[in-house]
Amino acid sequence: MTARLNSAQPYAVGLFRMVVGLLFACHGAASLFGVLGGAFGTGATVRAGTWPSWYAAVIELVGGVLVLLGLATRAAAFIASGSMAYAYFKVHQPHALWPIQNGGEPAVMFCWALLLLVFTGSGAFGLDRLLARRSTAQTGRAAEQAPVTA
Repeated sequence: MTARLNSAQPYAVGLFRMVVGLLFACHGAASLFGVLGGAFGTGATVRAGTWPSWYAAVIELVGGVLVLLGLATRAAAFIASGSMAYAYFKVHQPHALWPIQNGGEPAVMFCWALLLLVFTGSGAFGLDRLLARRSTAQTGRAAEQAPVTA
Protein backbone atom coordinates (compact mmCIF):
# COMPACT_ATOMS: atom_id res chain seq x y z
CA MET A 1 0.00 0.00 0.00
CA THR A 2 2.85 2.40 0.80
CA ALA A 3 4.35 1.94 -2.66
CA ARG A 4 1.02 2.77 -4.30
CA LEU A 5 0.61 5.89 -2.16
CA ASN A 6 4.19 6.96 -2.88
CA SER A 7 3.61 6.63 -6.63
CA ALA A 8 0.55 8.89 -6.35
CA GLN A 9 2.41 11.56 -4.34
CA PRO A 10 3.17 13.94 -7.25
CA TYR A 11 -0.51 13.92 -8.23
CA ALA A 12 -1.67 14.56 -4.65
CA VAL A 13 0.82 17.43 -4.33
CA GLY A 14 -0.34 18.84 -7.67
CA LEU A 15 -4.00 18.76 -6.63
CA PHE A 16 -3.13 20.23 -3.23
CA ARG A 17 -1.20 23.04 -4.96
CA MET A 18 -4.11 23.85 -7.25
CA VAL A 19 -6.67 24.00 -4.41
CA VAL A 20 -4.42 26.16 -2.21
CA GLY A 21 -3.59 28.46 -5.14
CA LEU A 22 -7.23 28.87 -6.13
CA LEU A 23 -8.38 29.65 -2.60
CA PHE A 24 -5.49 32.07 -2.07
CA ALA A 25 -6.20 33.86 -5.37
CA CYS A 26 -9.88 34.18 -4.40
CA HIS A 27 -8.87 36.13 -1.28
CA GLY A 28 -6.89 38.56 -3.41
CA ALA A 29 -9.68 38.91 -5.98
CA ALA A 30 -12.21 39.57 -3.23
CA SER A 31 -10.11 42.36 -1.77
CA LEU A 32 -9.10 43.95 -5.07
CA PHE A 33 -12.31 43.61 -7.08
CA GLY A 34 -15.05 43.27 -4.44
CA VAL A 35 -16.14 39.85 -5.72
CA LEU A 36 -16.96 36.80 -3.57
CA GLY A 37 -18.05 38.95 -0.64
CA GLY A 38 -15.42 41.64 -1.08
CA ALA A 39 -12.74 42.78 1.32
CA PHE A 40 -13.34 41.52 4.86
CA GLY A 41 -16.77 40.26 3.76
CA THR A 42 -18.13 43.78 3.33
CA GLY A 43 -18.54 43.72 -0.46
CA ALA A 44 -16.10 46.61 -0.73
CA THR A 45 -12.59 46.78 -2.14
CA VAL A 46 -9.38 47.91 -0.48
CA ARG A 47 -8.10 51.29 -1.60
CA ALA A 48 -5.19 51.10 -4.04
CA GLY A 49 -1.82 51.54 -2.40
CA THR A 50 -2.97 51.23 1.23
CA TRP A 51 -0.49 49.45 3.47
CA PRO A 52 -0.66 46.53 4.09
CA SER A 53 -4.11 45.54 2.78
CA TRP A 54 -3.68 46.41 -0.89
CA TYR A 55 -0.18 44.92 -1.13
CA ALA A 56 -1.36 41.74 0.61
CA ALA A 57 -4.25 41.46 -1.85
CA VAL A 58 -1.90 41.80 -4.83
CA ILE A 59 0.39 39.12 -3.38
CA GLU A 60 -2.64 36.91 -2.76
CA LEU A 61 -3.99 37.30 -6.30
CA VAL A 62 -0.72 37.06 -8.22
CA GLY A 63 0.85 34.48 -5.91
CA GLY A 64 -2.33 32.42 -5.86
CA VAL A 65 -2.59 32.36 -9.66
CA LEU A 66 1.09 31.40 -10.01
CA VAL A 67 0.71 28.62 -7.44
CA LEU A 68 -2.53 27.47 -9.10
CA LEU A 69 -0.81 27.23 -12.48
CA GLY A 70 2.34 25.72 -11.02
CA LEU A 71 4.49 28.49 -12.53
CA ALA A 72 7.43 29.68 -10.41
CA THR A 73 5.71 27.75 -7.64
CA ARG A 74 8.51 27.74 -5.10
CA ALA A 75 9.24 31.48 -5.35
CA ALA A 76 5.55 32.48 -5.40
CA ALA A 77 4.76 30.19 -2.47
CA PHE A 78 7.71 31.55 -0.48
CA ILE A 79 6.60 35.17 -0.90
CA ALA A 80 2.96 34.30 -0.25
CA SER A 81 3.85 32.29 2.85
CA GLY A 82 5.84 35.22 4.18
CA SER A 83 2.93 37.57 3.61
CA MET A 84 0.67 35.28 5.61
CA ALA A 85 3.21 35.07 8.45
CA TYR A 86 3.30 38.88 8.47
CA ALA A 87 -0.51 39.00 8.48
CA TYR A 88 -0.70 36.63 11.42
CA PHE A 89 1.91 38.29 13.61
CA LYS A 90 0.97 41.90 12.83
CA VAL A 91 -2.81 41.68 12.49
CA HIS A 92 -4.05 38.64 14.42
CA GLN A 93 -1.57 37.66 17.12
CA PRO A 94 -1.68 40.97 19.05
CA HIS A 95 -5.36 40.28 19.88
CA ALA A 96 -4.83 36.85 21.48
CA LEU A 97 -2.22 34.10 21.63
CA TRP A 98 -3.97 31.26 19.80
CA PRO A 99 -5.23 31.42 16.18
CA ILE A 100 -8.63 30.07 17.25
CA GLN A 101 -8.98 33.05 19.60
CA ASN A 102 -7.68 35.81 17.33
CA GLY A 103 -9.27 34.84 13.98
CA GLY A 104 -5.90 34.02 12.44
CA GLU A 105 -6.55 30.40 11.48
CA PRO A 106 -6.76 31.10 7.70
CA ALA A 107 -3.49 33.06 7.80
CA VAL A 108 -1.73 30.26 9.70
CA MET A 109 -3.10 27.53 7.44
CA PHE A 110 -2.17 29.41 4.25
CA CYS A 111 1.27 30.20 5.67
CA TRP A 112 2.09 26.57 6.40
CA ALA A 113 0.42 25.15 3.28
CA LEU A 114 2.37 27.55 1.07
CA LEU A 115 5.59 26.87 2.98
CA LEU A 116 5.07 23.16 2.30
CA LEU A 117 4.88 23.94 -1.43
CA VAL A 118 8.23 25.73 -1.21
CA PHE A 119 9.79 22.38 -0.29
CA THR A 120 7.68 20.01 -2.41
CA GLY A 121 7.53 22.06 -5.60
CA SER A 122 4.61 22.04 -7.99
CA GLY A 123 3.99 18.30 -8.16
CA ALA A 124 2.11 16.97 -11.15
CA PHE A 125 0.06 19.13 -13.52
CA GLY A 126 2.26 22.21 -13.04
CA LEU A 127 3.65 24.44 -15.77
CA ASP A 128 7.02 24.30 -13.98
CA ARG A 129 7.29 20.62 -14.79
CA LEU A 130 6.12 21.08 -18.38
CA LEU A 131 8.63 23.86 -19.03
CA ALA A 132 11.44 21.85 -17.39
CA ARG A 133 10.68 18.87 -19.63
CA ARG A 134 10.56 21.07 -22.72
CA SER A 135 13.93 22.75 -21.94
CA THR A 136 15.52 19.38 -21.13
CA ALA A 137 14.30 17.98 -24.45
CA GLN A 138 15.67 20.99 -26.35
CA THR A 139 19.01 20.78 -24.55
CA GLY A 140 19.23 17.08 -25.34
CA ARG A 141 18.53 17.70 -29.04
CA ALA A 142 21.09 20.48 -29.19
CA ALA A 143 23.72 18.17 -27.68
CA GLU A 144 22.88 15.46 -30.22
CA GLN A 145 23.21 17.90 -33.13
CA ALA A 146 26.44 19.54 -31.98
CA PRO A 147 29.43 18.54 -34.11
CA VAL A 148 32.22 16.66 -32.43
CA THR A 149 35.48 18.60 -32.47
CA ALA A 150 38.93 17.40 -31.66
